[in-house]
Amino acid sequence: MEMKDSLLNNIEYPSDLKKLKVEQLPQVCKELREFIIDELSHNPGHFASSLGTVEITVALHYVFDMPNDNFVWDVGHQAYGHKILTGRRKTFCTKRKLGGISGFPNPKESDYDSFIAGHASNSISASLGMAVATKLEKKDNHTIAIIGDGAMTGGLAFEGLNNASICDNNLLIILNDNHMAIDPAVGGVSDYLLKLTSSPRYNRIRDGLGGYISDERKGKLTRLTNSVKSLLGKQQNMFEGLNIRYFGPSDGHDVVELVSLLKDLKRIKGPKLLHLITKKGKGFKPAEEAATEWHAPGKFDVETGEKIKAIQTDQPPLFQDVFGHTLLELARENDKIVGVTPAMPTGCSMTYMMHEMPNRTFDVGIAEGHAVTFSAGLAKAGMMPFCNIYSSFMQRGYDNVIHDVALQNLNMVFCLDRAGLVGADGATHHGAFDIAAFRVVPNLTIASPINESQLRKLMFTAQLPDKGPFMIRYPRGKGVQKDWHCELQELTVGKGEKILDGEKVAVLTIGPIGNTAAKAICELREEGINAALYNMIFIKPLDKDLLREIGKKFNRIITVEDGVRNGGFGSAVTEFFNDNDIPMIVRRLGLPDAFVEHGSPDELYSICGLDKESIKNEIKHQFSAL
Repeated sequence: MEMKDSLLNNIEYPSDLKKLKVEQLPQVCKELREFIIDELSHNPGHFASSLGTVEITVALHYVFDMPNDNFVWDVGHQAYGHKILTGRRKTFCTKRKLGGISGFPNPKESDYDSFIAGHASNSISASLGMAVATKLEKKDNHTIAIIGDGAMTGGLAFEGLNNASICDNNLLIILNDNHMAIDPAVGGVSDYLLKLTSSPRYNRIRDGLGGYISDERKGKLTRLTNSVKSLLGKQQNMFEGLNIRYFGPSDGHDVVELVSLLKDLKRIKGPKLLHLITKKGKGFKPAEEAATEWHAPGKFDVETGEKIKAIQTDQPPLFQDVFGHTLLELARENDKIVGVTPAMPTGCSMTYMMHEMPNRTFDVGIAEGHAVTFSAGLAKAGMMPFCNIYSSFMQRGYDNVIHDVALQNLNMVFCLDRAGLVGADGATHHGAFDIAAFRVVPNLTIASPINESQLRKLMFTAQLPDKGPFMIRYPRGKGVQKDWHCELQELTVGKGEKILDGEKVAVLTIGPIGNTAAKAICELREEGINAALYNMIFIKPLDKDLLREIGKKFNRIITVEDGVRNGGFGSAVTEFFNDNDIPMIVRRLGLPDAFVEHGSPDELYSICGLDKESIKNEIKHQFSAL
């Protein structure tokens, strides 16, 4: 979007922004917000979060000097403005597309992206490391962590705060608070404290006094000033309690005031936190009123706010909705069932149960490890938790699964949403590693349904008594069945199924990618190539009887999975034949030993050799080799 007499059009890099007068910055913010709204209306992405950080972004780039200084964004949802101001305005239309720029900060893409930012709560730890390195190397650059109140719920954020309080560093933490105030505003006293504690005069006095007293008394002075501020503010401040200087809360949408504050804070030594109150979706009324719905809304009409949806008739449901409806159905019959999710009740559709049974559903915040161990406690006390975590986010709960769940062989269910390639969110969000990571864990059952009906049956099976820890993985998006609401039935754990009979070559699949393999095999039959198809359902335990039967009948096997090939389902099948002295040539199709970038799912599956044509070509190759 090009605007006549636009300030934004003349800003390619932060150096251009610095040429403007501070009085012009509100106009820059207005144009930047309009640019984001217009661009995302027809090229979707993460919407509400970046609208809420426009003034913060402009002020930071006006005061500090990237890339010499470091900005560490906690989750890139809030960093679109940063990308636009750092050389990517003209390529912003390519974001999240194959070969285009990423939807998240990525150092491989730009020197202005200091750290990867696809998941939450890591900014304080990462930026603290940078700040300490700056001290050790006697450099004078600045490091700023920008973290939201949601990400602050993660345990890693508190670990970073704890360490920042004892390290020699000059870290600045920007707390972007768009939901609840950790330190509520207290009117005139709060404003007075903000101006007092950020003023050069106050800090010259405070730091000057420190030059005349011993190290022992310095600590007492710091505690004294913190106590005075707590007394005036009428409550204890957790950050000041950690000896992290606290400033705020302040209006995160007053860019002129923010510039003044940041200039003052730039001169203050030691760890410090600026608490800013912002509004998610700022500047676009529908997003302000329903920020969750406008997190990533897809295409929409800028004038009316109406979302533009593709015309769909009689489509299969989303896998997440099948999970949500089935969980509620099961919970109505089993009063031991509880739902647990780390800040994704809408994303995983646990909202259905949450609305009907709010006392039995728990959103624990962005804290995957806690979600797992909290669920373990519920299970140990006799409840049946369904803990729903996106596959890529579950990586942060790996230790908890092993030590707190599997070691005790607790009865609970993990539902891993977004397994496989998720598309435009890219490498930080693909559910690539869960099969390889978890199949080595004792006591853990791992399954993946080929369709929605099988998901329902697996969920029913998993909540039956004495099943131990049970993990079910399924993909993002729509399934294949329009009529999915089947009768709930128990499946035999570790039992696969034959889908299509054949000769010489058998294709073994796990999960919904089996439907792609089925299409490939059916098309090849028209060419006289008759491969067999088996849906294994369970990765652990494998159906050993079925594998022995396959080993006797076929000369070659192709395994297909939408997880990493190394150590995954195909590796498990290969290990079985090797361990049981069954001579078999196994060709494994799966994700490569590389981080897959962003693009549409169809594009990415093709690139990774997991689309229909790639599977057909592999089957042909194996038949020709016989």
